Amino acid sequence: MNLPNEGQLLRIFIGETDKHDGMPLYEWIVREARKAGIAGATVFRGIAGFGAGSRIHTTNILRLSLDLPIVVEIVDTPEKIESFIGFLDPVVTEGLMTVEKASVKFYRAGNKKR
Repeated sequence: MNLPNEGQLLRIFIGETDKHDGMPLYEWIVREARKAGIAGATVFRGIAGFGAGSRIHTTNILRLSLDLPIVVEIVDTPEKIESFIGFLDPVVTEGLMTVEKASVKFYRAGNKKR
């Protein structure tokens, strides 16, 4: 798969305990992105954050949260990102989605020879 130099980066901010179809929402999003032929997706687990509800989620031992922030980043063409947003919109019922331009410098699979 080739990516054009001008792509888009979709960021999805959700909670670690958010679920869909019985699995963690972030895992479901990554699986669906792969099924949709999206170029790539990565999940990051945050150590602290808050969202629209203003409740702080943190790894601080005195306020240990079991619902840490999760960010899913997805990169592809603007057309594929917009289509995937439409697919995700009814599923991600709580959180935040952002889109920004991404200047793609390279996109290649490793050539592992062992």
